[in-house]
Amino acid sequence: MSNLLEGRVAIVTGAGRGLGREHALELARLGAAVVVNDFGVTLAGDGTGETPAQEVVSTITAAGGRAVVNTADVADFEAAEAMVRQAIDTFGHLDILVNNAGFVRDRMLVNTSEEEWDSVIRVHLKGHFAPLRHAAAYWRAESKAGRTRAARVINTSSGAGLQGSVGQATYSAAKAGIAGLTIVAAEELAPYGVTVNAIAPSARTRMTEGPFAEAMAAPVDGFDAMAPANVSPIVAWLASEESADVTGRVVEIEGGRLTVEEGWVHGPSLDVSRRWDPREVGGELRGLLQKARTPEAVYGARS
Repeated sequence: MSNLLEGRVAIVTGAGRGLGREHALELARLGAAVVVNDFGVTLAGDGTGETPAQEVVSTITAAGGRAVVNTADVADFEAAEAMVRQAIDTFGHLDILVNNAGFVRDRMLVNTSEEEWDSVIRVHLKGHFAPLRHAAAYWRAESKAGRTRAARVINTSSGAGLQGSVGQATYSAAKAGIAGLTIVAAEELAPYGVTVNAIAPSARTRMTEGPFAEAMAAPVDGFDAMAPANVSPIVAWLASEESADVTGRVVEIEGGRLTVEEGWVHGPSLDVSRRWDPREVGGELRGLLQKARTPEAVYGARS
């Protein structure tokens, strides 16, 4: 088990704290060299000038591992390209991309500002796209040169993006977009030896300390189901060469429970082979809805 990732090179974004920190430490423990990315921002995405990534790198190197700091803004297209290049130049290649960076600016939809919408969508959705775009270009070039790598991408979605969450319309939209990006990228990158999956984690981090603090509290009788370290084992396995047969999937993890998410699928349908009359749509659509599976409730919805 200790050599599950031996010789592999990883980038983990948002790795200075919380889930990203645990992912970086776990990948390094299992043998990977890690580019530890963290921009150093507050929970709301404001710059702080802190360098939490250095503490993670120091922890890894003190244990005999290999790691370097990267402080790029992952949603900056050129900075994301430089981050990928740093991994290749420093460690010789790149095998693993863990997209984890993000922050929240929770608001009810009617109170959300344009700036809040743009900033959250930017860091989550573009912050997944930009590193993935440049890593994918590298892996495609390697494949065409006859050096196909067993490359792995692990994105970070959320239950908010899959089932929705009241008061988190912007965050939910971004995380839903990441799930959609994951399944498309998995299909497009398969010819180059790349798998692309996403996790939807539940854990105690800065992002959950506010509205979900009570639910995320540590138990007093043993297993701390909400400890962020519980999420990292699945990231490590998905990052390994062993996971070659798993791609285009979203997996929810909470404590010791894994759940394979099942997204949009075609349900009941009716084809009248002509243009619909608006007056008949209601009755027929209600009939189809009665046959369809009831959607899971949005988190925080009124009962």
